[in-house]
Amino acid sequence: MNLIHQLFHYLRLEGEVEDFATIHKTIEKDIVFKGTNLWILVFAIIVASVGLNMNSTAVIIGAMLISPLMGPINGIGYSIATFNFPLLKSALRNFGFAVGASLVASTAYFAMSPVSTAHSEILARTSPTIYDVLIAFFGGLAGIVAISSKQKGNVIPGVAIATALMPPLCTAGYGLATAQFDFFFGAFYLFTINTVFIALSAVIVSQLLKFPIITLVGESHKKRVNQSITFVIVVTIIPSIYFGYRLVQQEKFTQKTSRFINSVGIFEGNYLLKQEIHPSKRTITLIYGGSTLNEAQKKMLNKKLKDYSLEDATLIVHQGFSQNDGNRNEDENFKVEIRRLTHLLAVKENKMDSLLQKVNTGKMILNELSALYPDITACSYSESKEFSMTGTGTEKLALITFQVKNNRLSARDKERIHNWLLKRLNLNKVSVYYGTGEK
Repeated sequence: MNLIHQLFHYLRLEGEVEDFATIHKTIEKDIVFKGTNLWILVFAIIVASVGLNMNSTAVIIGAMLISPLMGPINGIGYSIATFNFPLLKSALRNFGFAVGASLVASTAYFAMSPVSTAHSEILARTSPTIYDVLIAFFGGLAGIVAISSKQKGNVIPGVAIATALMPPLCTAGYGLATAQFDFFFGAFYLFTINTVFIALSAVIVSQLLKFPIITLVGESHKKRVNQSITFVIVVTIIPSIYFGYRLVQQEKFTQKTSRFINSVGIFEGNYLLKQEIHPSKRTITLIYGGSTLNEAQKKMLNKKLKDYSLEDATLIVHQGFSQNDGNRNEDENFKVEIRRLTHLLAVKENKMDSLLQKVNTGKMILNELSALYPDITACSYSESKEFSMTGTGTEKLALITFQVKNNRLSARDKERIHNWLLKRLNLNKVSVYYGTGEK
């Protein structure tokens, strides 16, 4: 009980909470977009849009740091928790103005920009998942706790970077400017996730720290407010769970496909020139060079998909060029053959490295066992396969021979060595022989 009491003592925030009047003034000041806050908002919009356009991570981080968008969001959560409805209206009005201004400015910028390519920084903000919910929620918790504390430190800049409010809003502007509405909806949904869960974290912390209630309301009114909050949370979080599940499935598909592609890099005299993986469509495209692939060989490639649990994937095989293609000159044939032989050489070298490791296995076993059993003076190691008359298959078998001084090992020692070898070599079966080395 004393340990639990100490733990709660370390977790308590009440002793470090700022004066409630000071917290109220800070949140109220950050809500309003006029003068300094308005100019900072304009600059943040431009910086974020340029960063996204140029695919510059550093510039985008700078826009996150200078963006004042979190102010009205914290104000929304704080005013709901304290039932300060005039402040809630002000926070919503200013937040709506900031969102509208950001969308108009970013849309105008991307409409005028000569660069319209969707770089990775833009694409990263068009597919939100449940992980973005977690980032927004815990980042928001850190932010409101810092605002409420006397020891603010450097938490606020870190929260601004983690929750990333400005980039998805500007990405939504990019989607409007280029008429790519899937970009707009994806980015705006990410912005909505960040907004809702930062505000939710502000509500939770404000209630936990028992900020004073501004307006006295009845239980029925409180119940309606809580129901509204729950409805907004559920509507916001459900799509993110689906997108998160789809992301995990796509990652699994990509991993399986990579293993499959590694196994068919060289196939029936053909060298894999290029591959394309589309996890969302579950398609794999392979382009080979070498001898012409016939239909039977393509069917063999499709059958190999089952070995990697890719039965539901669609495999598309193309012939980039063939050695039988008379339209290619000798130089192209020579380059293709060099690439094919280089790949074959790399495969052979890997096999040789594996064989060398097996040769050195006996030395490794001897070094490890000689410290415990100094009477063991030599060790040989080889691998084989054990065939069964029952026809149930083959089993990998390690053959190990030890030379022992005067045959001093007891039966118990030999049993211990046998069990150790099974675990050390990660095998189901080993055959161990002992001798004195005398002829």
